[in-house]
Amino acid sequence: MYRKKPDVDIIKDLLELTLVAYPASVFIKSLAFQYEERGGLSKKQLEGLYKKAGKVDTIPANKLATLEAVILKRPTRYKSALPENTPLYTKDLRTGQLITAILEKYPQHKRVLFFKTKYDNNELLSSTEVAEVERFHKLLR
Repeated sequence: MYRKKPDVDIIKDLLELTLVAYPASVFIKSLAFQYEERGGLSKKQLEGLYKKAGKVDTIPANKLATLEAVILKRPTRYKSALPENTPLYTKDLRTGQLITAILEKYPQHKRVLFFKTKYDNNELLSSTEVAEVERFHKLLR
């Protein structure tokens, strides 16, 4: 993280002052540990620190204002909405109509019965199988 003046660290000062005010706060301890380990905090963590530090009377207003400016400078991340679930397989209605038309005339046709079970189980019919169904339908006329 690049800072203009490395000797001035407002976030570290605020963490220390809030830790003095709330010595038993696990939240502030975890923020201080993460700031030391990673060198920075997320926008949400900084907002939580700002709310905690705003309750302490001994913290100067200029440090809170600087923290607020740092928070406002950070980008806000939004999660996009999940896309709608679409079915993996959509039935070809024309093929289904051809299969039922063939089976109305010849209900015991074994090959077309096989295609019907594949069609009913939402399995994909290959292009050769679809061509075969169409050929059977042409023979019916």
